[in-house]
Amino acid sequence: MVLIAKSNTRTKGAMRKVACILVLGLAALSTVSCTSSLDLFDSAPKPDRSISTGSVPETRSETTLSDEATVRNAVSSADLAKVGNAPLPWANAATGSAGVVSTIREARRADQVCRDFTTTRHSYEGIAMFSGQACLTGNGDWLLTAFDRQ
Repeated sequence: MVLIAKSNTRTKGAMRKVACILVLGLAALSTVSCTSSLDLFDSAPKPDRSISTGSVPETRSETTLSDEATVRNAVSSADLAKVGNAPLPWANAATGSAGVVSTIREARRADQVCRDFTTTRHSYEGIAMFSGQACLTGNGDWLLTAFDRQ
């Protein structure tokens, strides 16, 4: 009796090809379910483009109010004789915001002392420039009367 041993390398290669084809086929079928909602034949109803929406007015958040108070405190406590034209940095540990007051000009309006200023604010929203005004009230407190994004 003579045994002839056959190599199975040809059958292994064929099995691999079949397995690859099956895997690719299953992958293709699984993506069909993801794309089945596409309107390939333009049969879906079109949205009414004549309807427009208005923008929602921006509300001042607690973060913004806290940053405004920090800037007001920096501007109102600055010794203008010492600061001169030098930039005045500020930081708000509560919000993580920071900035630099680049100009402060003090003026007397009627019977009120006010300081006009410009500052930057670096926050999670990005970097922005602001102009503002802080005025001394009759009871000795500083009130932020303007803080506008440029």
